[in-house]
Amino acid sequence: MTWELSQEAIEAEAAADGWYALLSNLDPGPADAAQVLLLYKKQESVERRYAAFKGPLAVTTLYLKSNRRISALITVICLALLIFCLVERQVRQALARQKTTKVNGLYAGRAAVPTGGLIFKALAGLRIIPTAGQSPPIIPQPSDLQLDLLDLLDVDPRELR
Repeated sequence: MTWELSQEAIEAEAAADGWYALLSNLDPGPADAAQVLLLYKKQESVERRYAAFKGPLAVTTLYLKSNRRISALITVICLALLIFCLVERQVRQALARQKTTKVNGLYAGRAAVPTGGLIFKALAGLRIIPTAGQSPPIIPQPSDLQLDLLDLLDVDPRELR
């Protein structure tokens, strides 16, 4: 058995490094190659939302006996997912106004890009104690991270009623 390297074949393969072959159903007129690649790169965020929708939920097994109840459950799950996405979006937009993309201490004590899951995990231990009369509610010992997230979400617990 013998073999040899073809420099011409190596150069042809090297010339194609970094190129993507993308198939699209967009109209070729207004959609240039850069736009198609940009849309392809944004697909990941859509796929993440599907993963959150189909992923493991902290819900026990449910047996639903009617289509109406199935529809109601799907509606509630979709509303919860919408809130999940809107909270993530609000925090990311607030960070963009501050010219940053990460929240300090969000993931294992380090700075991280906020996701809905990380935000809700950080806020999970937050407790609000309602008070009587005109006194504002009290948050006993919130962490700096929780205070930062509430600030990014533009939530003032003293205004909750």
